[in-house]
Amino acid sequence: MKLARSPVQCRRAAAVHQEMGESGLAATPILDWRHPRVLKLASEARRENTGADRDLLVTAHRLIAARVRPVYAMNDTQPVSRTLLLERGSCSQRLAILEAVGRTCGIASRVRGLLVDGHFWHPRFPRLQALIPHQIVLAWPEFLLGDQWVPVSELYGDLSTLQEGGGFTNAGGETLFDAVACTAVDWDGVTCSSCDLSGYVLSDLGYFSSRDALFRTHGQTLRLPVRIIADLVMSRRAA
Repeated sequence: MKLARSPVQCRRAAAVHQEMGESGLAATPILDWRHPRVLKLASEARRENTGADRDLLVTAHRLIAARVRPVYAMNDTQPVSRTLLLERGSCSQRLAILEAVGRTCGIASRVRGLLVDGHFWHPRFPRLQALIPHQIVLAWPEFLLGDQWVPVSELYGDLSTLQEGGGFTNAGGETLFDAVACTAVDWDGVTCSSCDLSGYVLSDLGYFSSRDALFRTHGQTLRLPVRIIADLVMSRRAA
């Protein structure tokens, strides 16, 4: 006799089924790279750099950093085209733009899901620490360069070299999106230095074909009603 699956099991099965149908180059509700705004940004990145895929991604990263203002937005599933329209976005939303540009240019991407201790963000919000969730779902992108998956933290070089730039403190104006250009963002403890952030990783959720698949499976950090209210306030606050 086959036991009926619970609603939670059904949702997880549906998420896995949908993920299997997504490739590292597919357009998704978040990575809507067929939108004219995304295509335009990708075209600019191509014009400024005709070199290797890694160089193109570095160029795109710099364009995004210059044009999309960092804020504390809460909606991780916001389409990339809307973030470009608003010209402001969270670290997660700006990383999604980089993924979308990469896919537009034929560079496959995936994300590694990390469950990060909320204390990691305490230095950034010294007066609001009580409101920070205990754990936060983070989508950390990787790009297929040649035959190797390269995390966004190593686009500008290997971690052993980047660690010379000093550790990321999550305080001040620099965000994770910006930090990858000048220091090692080390989630695995391979640097054994001040750049080692592995102590904040509560759980490695594995790899997903898209950030859509990650958030379908594990949800966003804040529940919808709370997220809507928080986003109205925080999405305009500069990082």
